[in-house]
Amino acid sequence: MNLSLLIIIPLITALVILFCNGLKQVRAVALTGSVVQLLMSVFLLSTYWQERTAGNKLPMLFEYNTTWFKSLHINYHIGVDGISIAMILLTASVVVAGILVSWTMEKLNKEFFFLLVLLSMGAYGFFISLDLFTLFFFLEVAVIPKFLLIGIWGSGKKEYSAMKLALMLMAGSALVFVGLLGVYYQTNTFDIMQISQMHIPLETQKLFFPFAFIGFGIFAALFPFHTWVPDGHASAPTAASMFLAGISMKLGGYGCLRVATFLMPDAAHAYSWIIILLATIAIIYGAFATMMQTDLKYINAYSSVSHCGFVILGIGMMTQTSINGAVLQMVSHGLMTALFFAAIGMIYSRTHTRMVAQLGGLLKVMPFISTVFVIAGLCSLGLPGFSGFVAEMTVFMGSWQNPDTWYRLATILSCASIVVTAVYILRAAGKTVMGPITNNEYLGLADATWNEKLAAGILIIGIVLIGVAPFLINQLIGPGTENIMQQVGKVVTLK
Repeated sequence: MNLSLLIIIPLITALVILFCNGLKQVRAVALTGSVVQLLMSVFLLSTYWQERTAGNKLPMLFEYNTTWFKSLHINYHIGVDGISIAMILLTASVVVAGILVSWTMEKLNKEFFFLLVLLSMGAYGFFISLDLFTLFFFLEVAVIPKFLLIGIWGSGKKEYSAMKLALMLMAGSALVFVGLLGVYYQTNTFDIMQISQMHIPLETQKLFFPFAFIGFGIFAALFPFHTWVPDGHASAPTAASMFLAGISMKLGGYGCLRVATFLMPDAAHAYSWIIILLATIAIIYGAFATMMQTDLKYINAYSSVSHCGFVILGIGMMTQTSINGAVLQMVSHGLMTALFFAAIGMIYSRTHTRMVAQLGGLLKVMPFISTVFVIAGLCSLGLPGFSGFVAEMTVFMGSWQNPDTWYRLATILSCASIVVTAVYILRAAGKTVMGPITNNEYLGLADATWNEKLAAGILIIGIVLIGVAPFLINQLIGPGTENIMQQVGKVVTLK
């Protein structure tokens, strides 16, 4: 399996889009390219399973390593494990759904789809990189397109939101770069697998771990650096919101796990109490802040701050079950929040409002869209049978395995947020889609089109599949989390 195709195909797709004429050609090329990426991701999964079944126990499969800048020891080194493949499948699913949801985009459609596809290339490159410099390069590829997507195609305070997002994420990138350089100058290599076999002195780890973890954490809405999330999501066009919450925030969680924790486990253990404290605050604060919101996009945005807190909590607890839960939460939240933003976008495009007080009774006129909205909400509050329940319960169970009294108190407080989540989700769903129709103009609204149904269907399949058969993804990510625990286990022996 040539992993470079995951980068080459989006790049070719983006370049071809620039030479297209008219919306039909642009969206046809964008959809074709994204579907090819999805099929490649499924093929990658199948090939990976075959290798594992045949007894291949290497930490990373399908590796390719060649010199990029010899004098600086920078290599184009790529490879995947189960965690990477889960992120790749998530990316491919959200990209296809985002393009389908944007099917009628008229304003600068060529440039819009070009930037969306370019974002996917950055995400794929990030998830397959085993060289820190290459990983950072692809992280940067995904920043500027976000700024343009919000600033040009956004709504509301779009210029302010785009600038705030770009500045916050660039600040995060700068912190990440400092952390990566610190590791490089200590080990004289950017190669992740080589660095993992070395022992970086504790003082060096404690110095540079905060730069790497906080830098990546900014992308993952780490409290108190989360303030770009609500404004960014609220002002972004639907597909960009899906990508921001569904994929971009996962770059941060993945970086916190694969880079900061994996390469500097001693420092991760030393700072774990701070990580858990910030995660617990984010979970509780995000849940209560969501209750105060009246705009559907802000509800989903603040909810994302809370749900991403579970990712950070699982990483900070440093048990294998909690790390499994963190990865599950990244995948689950990516699918769930992308579905939520898609449903909100469908509602807004018809009613021209996102204010809960102005909506009501939509189930009578838009049964499919309303059902999608409710499914996303039920997944968010952790209803059994959906991915949200599996992910959150795994994080809680893994967190409780840590015997420290204060850590268990953090687990209890985090669990209590489920009640708050149920309140704001059920209230939003009830006022938006249930009850009588509040505006007679809504009586003539159309339900979802074929492309919107297909987009929602792709995401719902993932949510339900994880919810009813979690053993499938646990088997996929298991070897990867075990490899991470071998590093952490040098300091922490919890299982």
